[in-house]
Amino acid sequence: MNNLFKWLQKTSNFIIASMLAVLFFTFLLQIFSRYILRSPFGWTLELCLILWVWIVFFGCAFVVKEKDHVTFDILYYATSLKTRYVFSIISALAIILIMGWSLLPTLDYIDWMKMRKTTTVEIPFFGNKIPLKYIFSIYGIFLLSIIIQYAWKIKKLLKNQINLDSRFSSLDETK
Repeated sequence: MNNLFKWLQKTSNFIIASMLAVLFFTFLLQIFSRYILRSPFGWTLELCLILWVWIVFFGCAFVVKEKDHVTFDILYYATSLKTRYVFSIISALAIILIMGWSLLPTLDYIDWMKMRKTTTVEIPFFGNKIPLKYIFSIYGIFLLSIIIQYAWKIKKLLKNQINLDSRFSSLDETK
């Protein structure tokens, strides 16, 4: 199981690095077409925006670890381990409930976006514009990922498998 998680992590890192590379080269192409050719390509801006949305939500769903986020934990670390345990359970439950509460309306909105399509970016070889449903679907994936991650965190907390002593304890570090 550990090998599967390592493989998924490496694959996620590769995917996000690839998206960043495509974003960078698309941005360079946009600059070249605008300032050298004096005829900007319309699709480059839209592709950069699409990639940015995917990079942010894919990265937060699968690449960025909990310990990598900025936290305001002065109060948390000023308390006892038992209180930290309670804080951790409450915060994980709050995140699950809020994300879960927004999941169905979000999925409904994403489905509704199938009517709208990109302005300039087309599917290669087919020439069809991309339905915005596919572009914004990453947000639904992000919500599901966060819900699963924090449910997993609660499970590990209940089994006492997360070190609450460490300032950098997260889902990745177990006792």
